[in-house]
Amino acid sequence: MKKFFSSLLFVVAVGTASVTAQSTTMPQQQEKIEVSDAELTQFADVFQKMRMMNQEAQKEMMTVVQEKNFELQRFNEIHQANMDPNKEVETTDAEDKKYKAVVSQLEEMQPELQKKMQEVISESDLSMERYQQLAMALQSDASLQQRLQEIMKS
Repeated sequence: MKKFFSSLLFVVAVGTASVTAQSTTMPQQQEKIEVSDAELTQFADVFQKMRMMNQEAQKEMMTVVQEKNFELQRFNEIHQANMDPNKEVETTDAEDKKYKAVVSQLEEMQPELQKKMQEVISESDLSMERYQQLAMALQSDASLQQRLQEIMKS
């Protein structure tokens, strides 16, 4: 769970982050699962709310980065290098200090964001575990993805 939300926090301006994209830090589910239309409709509803919440969180995170007089692209460059041991980036002492300050502030935001996401899921009939199962299944099941797209269109 912590990895899920940590990865969400560092999406800052890297692109549209969806909850299903964030679940890539969890092991991939190999077998197909049975999903009713009603359950998939609930997932779609929660997913839409999560996406809106995520967009708002990204704006807040971008504000944090900018308030520290950090260019978003440079912050992302440094962050990606910190997250990937195969990437290296040279930084100044000032950049290191700003980066640590931004990350610290973003981590402080994490519990509130996690709480809000859990509330959205708990307001549905889905459990957190089931929501995550569905998100993982959607990663590799093209027919389930198609069904979700159809539900989201209507």
